[in-house]
Amino acid sequence: MASSSAFRSSRTHQRQVPATHSHGYSSSSSHATSNLNSTTAHGQIPPQPARSRTPSASPRRILAPSNHTARLDDDEQDSQRVRVAVRLRPKNTDEILSDADFADHVELHPELKRLKLRKNNWSFESYRFDEVFTETASQKRVYEVVAKPVVESVLSGYNGTIMAYGQTGTGKTYTVGTLGKDDASERGIMVRALEDIIANTSASDSVEVSYLQLYMESIHDLLAPEKSDISIHEDPKSGEVSLPGVEVVKVQDLDSFMQLLELGEVNRHVANTKLNTESSRSHVILMVQIRRSILGKKVEDTTCQDKSISNDLYVDNKKPMIQKSKLLIVDLAGSERIDKSGSEGHLLEEAKFINLSLTSLGKCINALAEKSPHIPTRESKLTRLLRDSFGGSSRTSLIITIGPSVKCHAETSGTVMFGQRAMKIVNKVKLREEVDYEALCRKLENQVDLLTAEVERQQKLRENERHMLDKQLKECQGALIETKKSLLTRSEFLQKENMDLKGELKDILSELKCQKDQNCSLHEVAANLEKKYEQQLRENSAIQEVLAETTQMYERKIAELIKQIEDRHSCDEHAAKELDTIHKLLDDHQKSIQQKELENAACQRALAETTKMHEKQVMELVKQIEDEHRRFECAQEQLDLAKGLLSDQQDLAQNQKQGEIDELRARLQGMSHLHDATTNELHLLKSKYQNLLEREKAVLKESSQNTFNEALEHGSPVMSNKIKPSKETISSQKAAIAKICKEVGFQRILELLKSEDSDTQIQALKVIANLAAEGTGHEMMPFSPLSLD
Repeated sequence: MASSSAFRSSRTHQRQVPATHSHGYSSSSSHATSNLNSTTAHGQIPPQPARSRTPSASPRRILAPSNHTARLDDDEQDSQRVRVAVRLRPKNTDEILSDADFADHVELHPELKRLKLRKNNWSFESYRFDEVFTETASQKRVYEVVAKPVVESVLSGYNGTIMAYGQTGTGKTYTVGTLGKDDASERGIMVRALEDIIANTSASDSVEVSYLQLYMESIHDLLAPEKSDISIHEDPKSGEVSLPGVEVVKVQDLDSFMQLLELGEVNRHVANTKLNTESSRSHVILMVQIRRSILGKKVEDTTCQDKSISNDLYVDNKKPMIQKSKLLIVDLAGSERIDKSGSEGHLLEEAKFINLSLTSLGKCINALAEKSPHIPTRESKLTRLLRDSFGGSSRTSLIITIGPSVKCHAETSGTVMFGQRAMKIVNKVKLREEVDYEALCRKLENQVDLLTAEVERQQKLRENERHMLDKQLKECQGALIETKKSLLTRSEFLQKENMDLKGELKDILSELKCQKDQNCSLHEVAANLEKKYEQQLRENSAIQEVLAETTQMYERKIAELIKQIEDRHSCDEHAAKELDTIHKLLDDHQKSIQQKELENAACQRALAETTKMHEKQVMELVKQIEDEHRRFECAQEQLDLAKGLLSDQQDLAQNQKQGEIDELRARLQGMSHLHDATTNELHLLKSKYQNLLEREKAVLKESSQNTFNEALEHGSPVMSNKIKPSKETISSQKAAIAKICKEVGFQRILELLKSEDSDTQIQALKVIANLAAEGTGHEMMPFSPLSLD
């Protein structure tokens, strides 16, 4: 408490003293002033990376090669050694005025981690520490270098101790216990350590805090002031020190911890002396106990006899482990000289107990540094509480605070020597892990419950399966008896059927032999019929050759007819031109034409009568052709019938077949004679058609010539009436040819004329002739309309 006022007063004074750094402390020597150049713009030393000799677990330590075992042992001892840092308090106003005529007796070299104490005007004594903090060092920098490695070790399962030692008024309480309500950068080691611990623990972890003071060799609970003179209990096996009856508070956030510290500060013993206005009259110890659950090693379960049950159930066979670590943050009361502090009465008694406990602590430090076989830890309660911190299994960091005044040279020298001896102490750090038997017991009880439930379930399943199997066995036995009965009846029935089948098989074999003989005779008959059929095929091929020749002849004639039609087309075109010229002449003679219309009507009547007569003749010819066609179709049907009869006759006897074949031959001969007759009739019709065509041509030529001549000679309008029928005849011929090409198609006519079937060729010729006769007005020949499909 006194040190914080000194730090604040020195900062207030720096605003008035020139050549000082803003937000920092003034240096006591020229060398210390030069060190200010390495600070940041805010007067604080930037944090440096952790060194290889910090007391944390080995991840940050650089391991030496395996062949340098001696160096490895030295590094391991150095990592477990008590870490000591020194911090210099800035000068206050009184010290600046009183020491103005004296040179600084302390020189700091942070980059070399060395401190020099002036012995006289010409010589210094140099001391090396793990870290050296100037008066401008920030609280954050001090915590990260001194306390944070210990806090990290505690979170990893190791015990840790952080302790501040020094003369009264040098800033121990400021370094360790400042709350920093108004300014978070002023927080001390206690607040920052709990802040890191809370941030790195989970909800399942436990963080418990106790706050004590050692006042006049009596332990008081700062969180429960009614608890005083608390006894110390040591475990005879492990040697651990515990305080039964002390108030233990579980901490979950930083605000609740700050409230506990405020309560402890209210109950702490402080007094006003010449050296410090708020001098601590007791040693303060903050005990932080951390309990963390981890998963331990696997344990083989040999008690379970049923392997199948243990495989089916998920049983975690790892022991639950607990890491129990403890952090001690100790703010020692400052050593003081009675003549300087001016303590009297009760303050004098307090000072005696403070110096006595610090003397006992110094003896233990000296004995440990000299590796003495006897360590006097039982001379004071302070040394008993700190038994594990020096020479035990805890990672320990010690920060010693010194003042810059020349008047305190002896106290500063004693504090530095205390730190030097503490640096020689090497602790044996141990990981604090224990088996969590309560959690293990709960876990085993759950597993037992699961196993008993599984056993009961398996028993029920086995009973159900047994009932089902008994039921199925009874059903199978009944089914087996029924199947035996059915098999007996079935075997008797099959034996009877087998005997019947054997008799039927003999009958079938005899019938097959008879059929085989008949088949042999039929094969001979079929061979003879095949020979006769081949002969008929040869005859048919000869007939087809004759038809092919006639088809070629007809094709040539059709080609000639087509040429004649083309010539006629050219003549018609020429006549059409002449008609155009004649129409011009006829326009002039319209009056005469009207007079001749009556004569034309009479001629048309006569022409209609002649047309009717010709139509009657054509109808008679069509009927004749249809009758011939019907006869031909009947002959064709008879031929097909004969062929069917021929195939049917193969199954009849040989004598009957011969007679029917003769009849069929006679019919075929008659059909061939009929075909010849129809061919001759076709030729006659064709010749008649030719004659009619020539006669019509001659009549048309004579009539057209006479009419034309009369028109030229007399200019009579009768000429138009006589020429008009010739034009109608030409148009009818064109229409007939177009109808042939449209209805049948020229390519189709050629294919029909080239067909091997003679009937098809005849029908095609009849169609062409009828279409031509229809266009010219001649008689038509009868034909079958289905023959061209």
